[in-house]
Amino acid sequence: MIPYDKRSGKIWYNNELVDWADAKIHVLNHGLHYASCVFEGERVYEGSIFKLEEHTSRLFYSAKRMGMIIPYTEKEINKACNKIVSVQNVDNGYVRPTIWRGSEMMAISAQKTKIHVAIATWEWGSYFDPKLKVEGIKLNISNWRRPAPNTIPWDTKASGLYMICTLSKHEAEQQGYTDSLMLDHEGNIAEATGANIFFKDQKGEIHTPIPDSFLDGITRRTVIDIAQSKGIKVHQRKITPKELSNFVGCFLTGTAAEVTPVSCIADHQFKVCQTIIDLNESYQVLVRKNK
Repeated sequence: MIPYDKRSGKIWYNNELVDWADAKIHVLNHGLHYASCVFEGERVYEGSIFKLEEHTSRLFYSAKRMGMIIPYTEKEINKACNKIVSVQNVDNGYVRPTIWRGSEMMAISAQKTKIHVAIATWEWGSYFDPKLKVEGIKLNISNWRRPAPNTIPWDTKASGLYMICTLSKHEAEQQGYTDSLMLDHEGNIAEATGANIFFKDQKGEIHTPIPDSFLDGITRRTVIDIAQSKGIKVHQRKITPKELSNFVGCFLTGTAAEVTPVSCIADHQFKVCQTIIDLNESYQVLVRKNK
């Protein structure tokens, strides 16, 4: 795989198209040292960004929660995202808008830092091995927990929130798993490291944690809508690890993960059932109707 700093083309950077290799920041910037950075992850299907407006709205919400005023309108960011996809000629890929504080101040306070915006895009296939998308991925259970909602801006897509996700995923991979299940501060099931989680019970109903200490994913909401349109009852509730043995199916949802079945969580086994297959097929149809 080509390292991301060695790729070619253009990146939208503070309202200019710059060469990929020239999209640089100084090492002494506030975003790097103090995690004052928010971002989005968006999927391109057949040249069109799925739910672009929703992603941009969340980006602006995240920035506002972090005290950052974006020097562009949502309409301008939407236009920039579409422009860079066209310039890079991305057909099926990923878009990463990023907003961070600059280098004017290097301390906890950042009142006078400049707010920078960059948007990059590249061709990108499945987040997980395509074989695992059929057979199901394996999760361990992380020792790290999602923090209490009064300790962090939990409802934002901010870079600092992903530190424990990286630690959890690394540990899972070292143990032979694909990803990690994270619990919340109360010990309830929360999410995977970069995706929301769903379970299917023996009656065919779906259960998913209430997103009250972790991000309510755009794909999560989309899949809930799809399930309900099929007459599937969806329960959004607190779920304890003790309940894992009660479920027969499990899957993840996310912009990167899309709809990915889970074959096991630690010692708990799940089937890649027809319900999950149907939800994935319906999702794949929907994202391409967006064109």
